[in-house]
Amino acid sequence: MLKNQLHILMKKISIFASLLLLSLTGFTGSAFANDAKQADHIVLVVLEGISPDTIKSGSMPRLAQFAQEGAVKWTATSVSPPLTVPAMASLLTGLPINKHRITPDWEDYDFARSFMRSPTVFDYMDLAGGRDSAVFFMDERLYQLSRPEIYVDAQMCGMAKPDCTPKTVSLYIEDYLKKVTSEGGHGFRLIEVPNLLLVHFPTASRSGKESGWNSDTYKKAVTEVDTAIEDIVKTYQEFGVLEETMFIVTGLNGIPLSSSSANGSKKSSTSKQEMSQTIPWISWGVNIKGNYVISRPVSILDTGATILYALGLETYTEWESHAINEIFRSVPKRRTTENEPSISIH
Repeated sequence: MLKNQLHILMKKISIFASLLLLSLTGFTGSAFANDAKQADHIVLVVLEGISPDTIKSGSMPRLAQFAQEGAVKWTATSVSPPLTVPAMASLLTGLPINKHRITPDWEDYDFARSFMRSPTVFDYMDLAGGRDSAVFFMDERLYQLSRPEIYVDAQMCGMAKPDCTPKTVSLYIEDYLKKVTSEGGHGFRLIEVPNLLLVHFPTASRSGKESGWNSDTYKKAVTEVDTAIEDIVKTYQEFGVLEETMFIVTGLNGIPLSSSSANGSKKSSTSKQEMSQTIPWISWGVNIKGNYVISRPVSILDTGATILYALGLETYTEWESHAINEIFRSVPKRRTTENEPSISIH
């Protein structure tokens, strides 16, 4: 009898302590509000031609939910000029254009250039923790930014395939995860759900440039991107890893700076449109604070360092990239293979 009463008392104390902890940490109602576990998987969604206002307008309900339930910076910045290939290179390397040297000339594909030389977040993830990555690009020009390595699976579904849509890519991801988690891996480099999955959605930008930024075609493209992100969330849930996953959504560029370009309904010198550097930067999922507005300035360069920090891996001093550590509920536990180089300061 006494033993039962003691058990009940201890249970009440445990419940009280949990409620007290929630009140101190700021419970927000997010699906991950009770969850301060460390991320084992990160999904990085890279957009083009989608501004913060596009998300806030209600056109992208899934991303709006991410922003409400997670951490957000509506005034993050890309590189200048925010062109596709140089901006993606900065996102992957944590370096500005003058250091990674992927200049605007790389907007025109040239096979003779071979691969980008600067190390990427994929390389550092493998070096610091033996972590693997999968990349789904929708632009053939980005092929040269990801060197063929045993720790990276890269797939391309670009402009050369007219039937390639955000829905197609979300189905590719579902099929890929089925195969790599099955026995044998079906010839892919990885044999499990990758620690980092990067997916690139440029279709809104293409639609805006071709049909106008207020056109029905552009609005449909925006909706298709949001739906594809929702599909990826469901896929991770079906594979039983959503509660171990952190999402980061950001952009390479926004919409055109010129109001006439942004409001136009017909194509007009689309290749010369000057795109905005202002982009959204949203994080949602495991160990991410809910309903949180990031206070510090955020650059696209900070994305790689934040990924490494979230996984508990070492970041690197040569980067002009800083982990956005204020978004985390708890400090990620350090995990390393002890392979990272030691740095002596004299």
